[in-house]
Amino acid sequence: MAHSSEDPKVKALAAERSLNPRPQAVSDEQFACQEFLDARDLVQVKYEMVRRARVEGQSVSAAARSFGLSRPSFYAAAAALEQGGLQALLPRRPGPRRAHKLSGEILAFVRERLANDESLRAADMVEVIQERFGVRVHPRSIERALSRSEHPKSGGGGER
Repeated sequence: MAHSSEDPKVKALAAERSLNPRPQAVSDEQFACQEFLDARDLVQVKYEMVRRARVEGQSVSAAARSFGLSRPSFYAAAAALEQGGLQALLPRRPGPRRAHKLSGEILAFVRERLANDESLRAADMVEVIQERFGVRVHPRSIERALSRSEHPKSGGGGER
């Protein structure tokens, strides 16, 4: 299949970060002869690779090779499927998952400073945090972290 940026499926796969960067590496005969199977869809490729080994008994090495992936990719995909089902094969958003720079210690420090001087703003705390903890944070990150700790989500424990 053509790898055209005009193709709506290619656009959708790229938007979801599940566009296979190497569809030409998929040599599995089913992908060549069935219109339903699409080597451009990395989630489908990984699922079929695991299914081929687990259900049809193909060796891990042969399955990985015919789907253009590595053995470690096979084991990662198999573990993801076991732990989270098909949706676990969808790529996660890149970047941090939480406020990783603003530790509990830093947040406690910020709260204490703000309690002692209510005229301070998050922007005022950036340099103080940099000097004291050696961490550079954006003022909006401070505001979000403070907001999360003041308004924790129900049942989830709030502060991260």
